[in-house]
Amino acid sequence: MAIDWYKEFVDLKYEPAKDELVCLFYFEPAAGISGKEAAGRIASESSTGTWTTLHTMPPRMKALEATAFEIEGNVAKIAYPLDLWEEGNAVQLLSGIAGNIFGMKAVKNLRLIDATLPLAYVKHFKGPHFGNEGIRKMMGIKKRPLTGAVPKPKIGFTAKEHAEIGYETWMGGFDFVKDDENLTSTAFNRFDDRVKYLTKLRDKAEKETGEKKSAFLNITADVETMKKRADLLAANGWNYCMIDVVVVGTAGVMTMRDYCSDLGLAIHAHRAMHSTFTRNRKHGITMQFLAKMMRLIGVSQIHTGTAVGKLAGSRKESVALADLMREKKTNAVEGMLLEQDWGKIRSAFPVASGGLHPGLVPDVLDIYGEELVLLVSGGIHGHPKGTRAGAQASMQAIEAWQDGVTLEEKAKKAVALKEALGKWGHYKPV
Repeated sequence: MAIDWYKEFVDLKYEPAKDELVCLFYFEPAAGISGKEAAGRIASESSTGTWTTLHTMPPRMKALEATAFEIEGNVAKIAYPLDLWEEGNAVQLLSGIAGNIFGMKAVKNLRLIDATLPLAYVKHFKGPHFGNEGIRKMMGIKKRPLTGAVPKPKIGFTAKEHAEIGYETWMGGFDFVKDDENLTSTAFNRFDDRVKYLTKLRDKAEKETGEKKSAFLNITADVETMKKRADLLAANGWNYCMIDVVVVGTAGVMTMRDYCSDLGLAIHAHRAMHSTFTRNRKHGITMQFLAKMMRLIGVSQIHTGTAVGKLAGSRKESVALADLMREKKTNAVEGMLLEQDWGKIRSAFPVASGGLHPGLVPDVLDIYGEELVLLVSGGIHGHPKGTRAGAQASMQAIEAWQDGVTLEEKAKKAVALKEALGKWGHYKPV
C-alpha cells in the first residue's frame, strides 16, 4: 500500500491551461530524495497535498492539484489551477507558493524565481494608481530621469537640519528629497516637524525655481499610524509618501495603496530587509518576484539596484527588474523571468540608488535609460562645494549622457561636474 502520493503531482507531459499560474523554482533535493519526488513534494505542499494518502477525497480535489510539468536539473516549473487562489488576495498567494514549502526537510534549498500570473488573476488587482505617465505629468518632467537624494548621514539630523539639506538638494535641480529606511519619527526628528519644515522650504524652492518639488517622506509604522501620517502629507500638499514595503508586509501595503490613492499620494517603496530572503542564490525569493508583487498591489516605484553602486546586484538583474516594472508585457529571461502580461495594470518606476555619484550617472543610464528614479545621495552631499553643487553636478552628468558626450568633455564648461570628477572620478564603491 502506498503511504505518500507526491509523484501524483508530477506530469512531465502536462500542458498548463491559459488561466493557470506557473511558478519557476530552483530546488535542491535533500539526501535520498530524487529530483522528481522533490518537485512533487513542492507542488503537493503548495496546493492540495499532505504527507500521506487519504481514505476519501471529493472528486474536485484532483482538479485542484498543482502539477510539476517541467524539470531540468535543479529548476522546475509548477502549474497551479486558478481556483486555488482567492481573487485580489496577494497575501494568500504568498502563503501558498512562498509558504510552508521553504521549510520542508525534503529540499535542501528552494528558491522561488518568478511566477507568471494569468490575466484572470491579475484583473482583480488595481496596480499603481498613477502609472509612470501620470507621475511625470504630476511632476512636470518629460524626457529625463526623476532625481532625488537622501540627506546623509541617513539618520541623525534634526527635522530643521534635514529640511535645510533638502532645500539645497532642490535648489541644485533635484526633484525629490528622500527619507531613508530607518528614519520615521525619532526623538530628534519627529515626523510632524519634518513635514512642517520641508513644506515651508518646498514652497520656497518651487517659487524660486519655478519647478515642482516633492519628497519621499517615510510613513512606515503600524497601519493606523501610517494613515495619520498620510493624512498629514495630503493636508500639506504633498503628492508622495514612502513605505518600507517588506517590513510593513503585503497586507499593509495593500491597505495603504487604496488609502493613499484616495488622498492622491503615490507610494515610493523602499525594499529594506529584502536581502534576508533575496540575496541567497539557492534559497528564498528573488528580488524580481518581490518587485512583481509590489507592482501588482500598487506601489509607484521600488528600489531595484544599480549594478555599479555599493549594493549587490548585476546588470542583467537591473535590466530585468526595470523591464518588469515598466513594460506592459514582460518577456521571459532564461533562469530569471517568465513571461508576464500586465493587462490593465499601470507601469511603475525602477529606482536606482546606493553608492552613486556624478561619475557613475552615465553607467546607470546606460542600464536603465531615462525611465527611472535616480537617487544620488552621498554623491551630492560629499561634493567639494556642498549639496547644491553636488546636485548640479549630477544634473550636468545627466545632460552629458543625453547629449552623447563624455563627462570629461562636459566638465570643460560645467564647473560643478568638474569638481565632482576631481574627487570621485568614475570610482565604484564596494
